[in-house]
Amino acid sequence: MDIRVYRPGQLTAADRAAWTALQSKAHLNGSAELANPFLSPEFTLAVGRCRRGVRIAVVRENGEPAAFFPFQRTTTGVGRAIGLGVSDCQGLVHRPGFTWDARQLLRACGLAVWEFDHLAEGQTTFEAEASGRFPSPVMDVDQGYEVYLGRLRAQSPKFTRTTLAKERKLGRDHGELRYVHDERDPAALRTLMEWKSAQYRRTGRSDRFAHPWITRLVHQLFHTRSEPFAGILSVLYADGQPVAAHFGLRSERVLACWFPAYDPAFSKYSPGLVLHLRMAEAAAADGIAYLDLGRGQKEYKDSLKTRELTVSEGWVTRRHPVAFGHRARRAPVRALRNAVLARPELLEPADKILKRMGKIRASGQVTSKTTKM
Repeated sequence: MDIRVYRPGQLTAADRAAWTALQSKAHLNGSAELANPFLSPEFTLAVGRCRRGVRIAVVRENGEPAAFFPFQRTTTGVGRAIGLGVSDCQGLVHRPGFTWDARQLLRACGLAVWEFDHLAEGQTTFEAEASGRFPSPVMDVDQGYEVYLGRLRAQSPKFTRTTLAKERKLGRDHGELRYVHDERDPAALRTLMEWKSAQYRRTGRSDRFAHPWITRLVHQLFHTRSEPFAGILSVLYADGQPVAAHFGLRSERVLACWFPAYDPAFSKYSPGLVLHLRMAEAAAADGIAYLDLGRGQKEYKDSLKTRELTVSEGWVTRRHPVAFGHRARRAPVRALRNAVLARPELLEPADKILKRMGKIRASGQVTSKTTKM
């Protein structure tokens, strides 16, 4: 087994094609999770244009690529999953039956530790080091939208009936509804990002789009188009006005949901839920097998899902002082966060505090703007 590490610009067209081929055949080999667009070469190369330290380890057997391992690395040997913090699926893309030694791989990559928070199912070598496992809901549409909608009616009849009724009322109150599955207007993307930033601030969360590299990454992916991969902006319009939007990534068989948001002025119509149903219908027509809603406890995900995948978080480490130091810094923070998320009696008060802080922060911004005027 030969392991060589490349910078993004050094990856050959042949290697990229081999990587894509492994993903395309993954569902036939019982590893459907490997088809996730976050595991694609396009996502890794886009991150490489926005972040330093991006590398790809290519594992060859008899001269042929058997596995691809994208990661980010610091000068001290701290490794992270590619796009850690924004990527919803991580791991090693490999041929059927491929096995590997995690520490041998880290040594070849010059890593003392490799950290992950959305490790794909089936990566048993890495899963052995996981500190936690979490559900990642999905919407199965491989049998067509009508079959999905039928399942939704059976498992959540009131939710389905109410959401479809709100969609009709939105059209009656605000004009004809129009859904664009693959909107190419950059202005619509800017609107989505503004809505999402406002939502982060309103709920007391950290605004991801306040980080320039994440904004650049989303723009990079919006303009990335290939046969097996694309950044997909989906928009729901009422009388020509956008009311809800979503930006995600598509591979041949998976639509990864990423950044959904809506105009709060239309919140009583649940436009985000209406949008997701429209997305499911269009994805089914495009041959998508499922929409991955991503890790995270949200009521709308529980309502829309047909089943759950499992993703893991943790570290793979070598016996190295850098690894011990990194884990000592990161482990307590993760343990505290996961303890809060796992216990409703802690999560609800914490969520209220965050929202209260968001209101204070928002009112402070309004006061500041008024003073400047």
